[in-house]
Amino acid sequence: MTIMDSPNGTRYSDRVAVHTPVPVESACVFLEPYAVGALRRFEGIAAGSVNSNFQVTTASGRFFLRVYEEQDNDGASREAVLLDELAHHEVPTPAPLADTTGRVIGVIADKPAALFPWCDGHMRCQKSVTADDVMRVGEALARVHRAGAALHRGEGRFRYEDLLQRLDTIEASTASCEAAVGLRDKLATWTSRRNVSLPRGLIHGDLFRDNVLWREDGALAALLDFESASDGVLVYDLMVTVLAWCVGSGLDATLCRALVAGYERVRPLSTEERRGLLAEGCVAALRFTITRITDYAMRATEGPRVIKDWRRFAMRLDALERLGVEGLAEVIG
Repeated sequence: MTIMDSPNGTRYSDRVAVHTPVPVESACVFLEPYAVGALRRFEGIAAGSVNSNFQVTTASGRFFLRVYEEQDNDGASREAVLLDELAHHEVPTPAPLADTTGRVIGVIADKPAALFPWCDGHMRCQKSVTADDVMRVGEALARVHRAGAALHRGEGRFRYEDLLQRLDTIEASTASCEAAVGLRDKLATWTSRRNVSLPRGLIHGDLFRDNVLWREDGALAALLDFESASDGVLVYDLMVTVLAWCVGSGLDATLCRALVAGYERVRPLSTEERRGLLAEGCVAALRFTITRITDYAMRATEGPRVIKDWRRFAMRLDALERLGVEGLAEVIG
């Protein structure tokens, strides 16, 4: 990516857009009420599947700017309130900054936008993930679930009916018909096998490696991106995290056991929750198979962007189905 110098000395990328182009002039207007000083550098970040994300450097330091592509102002505002509440419950996550009027959600290109403090830290590649790492991730997830018991939580955007609508879109696209084969039947089957009495609460819904930052000493620095946070089954969220962190060429039993052990240090699982892990895991695998088709395979975009292959989660679904309830119980420990 090329970083350009403007006449006033500001440096900005010539390809800052992930989904929404943001001219440097628009960024300056947005930042003015925050009183963070003159903009010096503005650069698109090639991360995330839905929103447009930018690194912002001003006279007073570095910040993270997010333009919400799918949420309206009310949705973005609810997320901001949730992040502030989680931070007060000692969950390591940055809340958006308020401007000089007290407002936390602004507007860029007619879309909601928020400015966050920059969190120093790095992301783990899968090859570098250790049992100690995933144990810390499990503990952090359980803290979110514990804190969430006292917090407002709304409906998610990936309910059964929402995924059916996405399947309608996939099946209507001739370019994606191969990807959709069998997904509707599998989604109906595994949804019907879920135990509707399992404990529910606030779930993150998307705790992947790119949503966790680490310090140089190996400590977990921050959990990021609560846009998918909603009411949900707690062990569904656990299985999303297992499938995100504990799969290389296959499901890694050592990592799975460490992650679940870390989770249970904070919130022990009931027998019924353990029995429900397979169905919840299969629904999770289907959710990400479907959304990666619609959010990546079917979406053209300009600018920096990471592409995530839906086949990786179709593989996870196959692996879980082959294991079955007893096989997964052995892997989880």
